[in-house]
Amino acid sequence: AFVEVPLDELLSKEAAARVADDIRAGRRHRVERVNPGAPVPSDTTHLSVVDGDGNCVSMTHSLAMPSGVITPGMGFFYNGCMGVFDPRPGRAGSIQPGKSRFTSSCPSIVFGKEGRPEIVLGAPGGTQIAMGVLQVLLNMIDHGMGMQEAVSAPRFSSTSNSIDVCNRIPRQVTRTLQADGYEVFRNPYNYTIGWVHGVQIGADGRLHG
Repeated sequence: AFVEVPLDELLSKEAAARVADDIRAGRRHRVERVNPGAPVPSDTTHLSVVDGDGNCVSMTHSLAMPSGVITPGMGFFYNGCMGVFDPRPGRAGSIQPGKSRFTSSCPSIVFGKEGRPEIVLGAPGGTQIAMGVLQVLLNMIDHGMGMQEAVSAPRFSSTSNSIDVCNRIPRQVTRTLQADGYEVFRNPYNYTIGWVHGVQIGADGRLHG
């Protein structure tokens, strides 16, 4: 509603080929990390639900910076996510009436060829939510894993020049990256690169979480 996004160009085969050429040539784009010492965010909740009739809900509720306001009888805080707008005027992410804020939340339902839902998932995890959800989906769709195996597999995140890796990724892998000039942060926890919650609906209707 506020910025003309060139989707046709971004999704074109030509743009993909240019990016692939950059990767092969070793060109790197710089995305500086802001506040690398920030703790893992814990203000987001995700629910993936499938009921006995096959109804599905994927819901991510993020407080970000909690407002401290609760409507009597409702039982939840309103978020204070104004902080993720760009305070500088005239930019895509600047504060403006009617504008939605940036979010990495991606509650998702994946439908099969028959048009029925097969995967219901999402995650808390701040800016690493999309990376976590994407990797679980790739594990399931491209590598044939079940939900438990897909969620349990080690993950990584590359949303800046620095690369975050799950502590179960072998050090020989990260040493190779570091030798190539990348900064690597080893996450001491197992599942904090998107704490993915998911339900898989089998062809027989059985649920796997």
